[in-house]
Amino acid sequence: MIVSLVCALLAAVLSLPRPVQDDRRRETFDIVWRTVKEKHFDPQFGGVDWDRVREQYAPRAAAAASDRELYALLEEMLGELRQSHFHIIPPEAAIDDEAAAGSPGGVGAEIKFVAGRATVARVEPGSAAARAGLRPGFVITRLDGRPIAELVTRLARSAEPPSRKQLRLARAVQSRLGGEPGSGVRVTYLDGRDREREAALMRHRLRGEFSPALGSFPPQYTDFESQRLEDGLGYIRFNIFVPLVMEKVRAALRELGDAPGLVIDLRGNPGGFGAMSSGIAGLLCSKPGSLGTMQLRKGYTNFAIFPQPDPYPGAVAVLLDGASASTSEIFAGGMQELGRAVIVGERSMGAALPSVFQKLPTGALFQFAVADFKTPKGVLIEGRGVIPDVEVKLDRASLLGGRDPQLEAARAQIQAQLRGLKKGKKA
Repeated sequence: MIVSLVCALLAAVLSLPRPVQDDRRRETFDIVWRTVKEKHFDPQFGGVDWDRVREQYAPRAAAAASDRELYALLEEMLGELRQSHFHIIPPEAAIDDEAAAGSPGGVGAEIKFVAGRATVARVEPGSAAARAGLRPGFVITRLDGRPIAELVTRLARSAEPPSRKQLRLARAVQSRLGGEPGSGVRVTYLDGRDREREAALMRHRLRGEFSPALGSFPPQYTDFESQRLEDGLGYIRFNIFVPLVMEKVRAALRELGDAPGLVIDLRGNPGGFGAMSSGIAGLLCSKPGSLGTMQLRKGYTNFAIFPQPDPYPGAVAVLLDGASASTSEIFAGGMQELGRAVIVGERSMGAALPSVFQKLPTGALFQFAVADFKTPKGVLIEGRGVIPDVEVKLDRASLLGGRDPQLEAARAQIQAQLRGLKKGKKA
């Protein structure tokens, strides 16, 4: 009787529907595997037998006792590809930085992570940040009482490369500084003597403008700057590659056409429309060429250079850092190989492949690449980055001293080229 009762209870338990949690994990595994199968830019997966991978990992995924265990397993499975830009980002590590694409208001301070800390890299003259006394080199520790360290801890759980984490952290802090004009934000920071200070800042409308939405590409806040430096060199900086910027670059080059040299500052520029790299190169090159090729699942895209009338003839230096990615890397890497520009600063992010994010049933994010990119000489920038001709790190001491060592090095490189040209003409 007891045995019959136990058997009946066991049968009843076994007949119960599988828990919803298990269903979500199984669906998550299926989506990740199938997405790679159908959308990877290389149908041969670099020689990896992707069907065999499923046979190996599916039973283990079915036995996963928690979402965290499943994520670790999926990372291991994606690691079989031996390629970057294939990652699982758990919900607890995902920082919502959608707002970082831009907001109508801000405080006029640009944030970069220097030595692992949210550091003010640039302050817009006359901005709320400037009026409150914030200066380059100051370290932001809290926003509205919320420690920046919380963001660092959350993102530390992500398997993303360090350079991508640094960018997302900077964007997350930047987005929290932004908001509707007229709204306030309380900023706690360390000054130049590491004394903790606090300032209440009122957000105001930023000096830049928004680009129009193009298809699924949302409006982006664009910040463009051009000027003639003290030594007569030209300087152009913009924060993203969008069509709105193209005419501004054209106008700036017309105005700076007589400058003996030009610095193009792409530090912190995450990319944008890839075709713009070829368009800008056409304003700087006198001969046809190519910045490289993008290999898709079917076919490829050649980033061809078509010289425009009266291209800029002077020496060119391009500034990069660890947050320079995508189109910035395509442009810089191609110009470097063509010998048209000297690259100064820090190794770029190594994220030249276009990738997309997909939300999974468990709430995690799945990042996967959809194309491959190589320079004209066949160098794969993805996972490698563009290596500067002259490497210069940005440090807090220089910022506090009012110096930009990377810009200084770029100007020095151009001046050296110009001196070399003068010597060559005399000889």
